[in-house]
Amino acid sequence: MPVLYVVATPIGNLEDITLRALRILGEVKLIAAEDTRTSRKLLNRYNIKTGLTSYFEHNKKGKMPVLLKMLEEQDIAIISEAGTPGISDPGYELIRGAIEKGFRVEVLPGPSAVTAAVAASGLPSDQFLYMGFLPRKKGEKRRLLGSVSSEPRTIICFESPYRVVDSLSAMLETLGDRNVAVCREMSKLHEEIFRGPLSEAVRHFSRPRGEFTIVIQGIGDIKKSLRKTKDKSKMGV
Repeated sequence: MPVLYVVATPIGNLEDITLRALRILGEVKLIAAEDTRTSRKLLNRYNIKTGLTSYFEHNKKGKMPVLLKMLEEQDIAIISEAGTPGISDPGYELIRGAIEKGFRVEVLPGPSAVTAAVAASGLPSDQFLYMGFLPRKKGEKRRLLGSVSSEPRTIICFESPYRVVDSLSAMLETLGDRNVAVCREMSKLHEEIFRGPLSEAVRHFSRPRGEFTIVIQGIGDIKKSLRKTKDKSKMGV
């Protein structure tokens, strides 16, 4: 039975592709890509000649039936603009459609901005809450952030350069001045990781560029830090 391969691709540095991903991308009959321009750079780098077709948010309704029909006779790979397909992109709908049709779905794990940012943050990583992209509207954004103000786990979200300052300000307003790690352009030439209070992050990113992954301190870690401070005070440290 033909297979839908879900292939993770680099979030920046093209050397982060796995050997298995390169092999599969070269063997399948077609690659469905969220951004064919970005994908073409990757394929050209490794001399992969497999055909590309676009599959993204604005053509997914018309394209998904075509791809599922092609899956009846041939293997297809799906790749996102960066990272793992199905995580905050339309790839999950094609994956779900393939599963519902009874096709085999095989995931090739690899780069992920979520896990990379959590690992780099210095915040607790044993449990975390992933929220994807925050709402564009200010009211909806603040309501969502307010709903996780008592979340004990570390919180992760994505944001664009056009809304990151507003989002950081909304976090400061609704969550208080807690610690964050703001990861910009991860694994790329101009990678930057800011670690510190939200109030400082708002001032630091006054003219932001690039793509952002924000890791926010959970209330559980805040309480733990307060307990440690109190214990030190009692001991006279």
